[in-house]
Amino acid sequence: MFVNIVHFPPIKDGKDSEFREWFAWFSQEFAKHKGFIRRTLLKPLEGGNYAAIVEHESRDTFMDMHNSPTQATALQRVLPLFDGSPSRKFYEVIVG
Repeated sequence: MFVNIVHFPPIKDGKDSEFREWFAWFSQEFAKHKGFIRRTLLKPLEGGNYAAIVEHESRDTFMDMHNSPTQATALQRVLPLFDGSPSRKFYEVIVG
């Protein structure tokens, strides 16, 4: 399994609800792509910014989705809600 952990930047004031709606919408769009397993939004317990865990069957299926028009549309919708840019780290599950 291939895992992408996304660390989101701060959400602009008054845009939290819109961000959560975007996340739910994009998760539904992600689910239409081959190899998609799950996408989870995480909220820190003590301040800080959201993070997400994205799980795919393989790096190849993730990259197919990542390079799709769906991804480009989603980024256009969400980037104005951020105060900064998200960062990503990619992993392969080796035990689990």
